[in-house]
Formats: sequence, structure tokens, C-alpha cells
Amino acid sequence: MGTETVELTGLTGGMGAGKSSVARFLCRRFSVTCLHADAVVHELLAPGEKCWQVIVDLDRAFVRQDQTIDKPLLRQALFTDALLRQRINEGFHPVVRETILRKVHGEYRAKGQKFFLLDVPLLYESGWQDMFRQVIVVYAAWDKCVERLMLRDNISGAEAERSMATQWPLLEKTMLADHVVDNSGNWLDTCLQNLRLGHLLWQKK
Repeated sequence: MGTETVELTGLTGGMGAGKSSVARFLCRRFSVTCLHADAVVHELLAPGEKCWQVIVDLDRAFVRQDQTIDKPLLRQALFTDALLRQRINEGFHPVVRETILRKVHGEYRAKGQKFFLLDVPLLYESGWQDMFRQVIVVYAAWDKCVERLMLRDNISGAEAERSMATQWPLLEKTMLADHVVDNSGNWLDTCLQNLRLGHLLWQKK
């Protein structure tokens, strides 16, 4: 499978921006296959898998007695330890990228699927933009993202802001994007933007 055979569109955003909701809408309405980097990481954190091995090599304190990863403990550490976050990202990103491309190859061989939407939270942070024909950024205002994170994760505003600070500023990502979906307002407005974007990218191909 050459890069000219399939068309990869990247989708990213920030915590609380609604990226996953936009991805779900687009992949239900248009003939595009959706792959989620977070789901791939989840698979690769199973005991014996490659991301699991990265954690084990760094610090076995995150490994439970049953050999599964203590994800809440790891998540808390990642938000407070920049060096650990850097080392894990350096270990995870090449493995996750390779696995995603293998899944794309499998879908193309099995079903002839040519259009893929890859939901990658740290797309710009990991330097993956070279993979994609175009990148969509889902944007929402800072205060809206904080509010959504507080409700979703049952955390304080200060905790939500600390979590968001571990990623690039969302406005900075929008400046690099080929397309921006503004999810600051009501969901109907976002859906209308999604429909226009989906028709532009996939409907006539």
C-alpha cells in the first residue's frame, strides 16, 4: 500500500474541545473509516504489548500485581512529571504510529477502503502532521473546555487547567490546521459545520 493509495485525514484538538464527538459524527455520516490513537494505546497497554513494555522499562511502580497498568496512577503522574511524560511519549508515539498504519493497510486490503480519519490527540505535539493530506482541528473556547473537563472527569477547575496545560495551546493548533471546526457553541451549529466539511472532503470522491 503506497501513500498515494489511501487518503489520511488527521483530526485533533484539545481536552474538552469535543474532538471525539466530531470524529464519531463524521465517520457515521460519511464513507470514511475512523481510527482512534487512544484506542490503539489501550490495546498496546495490555500485558506483554509494546506500550506496556515501555512502562515496565521506565518504572514498575505503575504495574499492578496482575501485570496490568495502573492507569489512574499513571495518568496522575503524567500530569505532574514533565520528564516522565516526555519519555513515555517518545516510547509510545513510534509504536502507535506503526500500529495505526498497519490497521489502515489491513482495512485497505480487506475492504478496499481509501478514506481514513485518524483521531490523534497529540498530533502536532508528536510531529505526525506529515502523515496526512489534511488536518482538522476541533476548537472550543478555553473556559468551555475547562467546564466540560470538570463535568466529564469530576475534577476541579484548577485540575482541568493543569491537564490542559500539558498540551499545545488549542489556538496555536488552529493556526496550523487545514480545517477548523468550532465546537464552542451548541451541538447543532457544530453538526452543520461537520456536514459542510464532510461533503467537501469525501462526498464527491
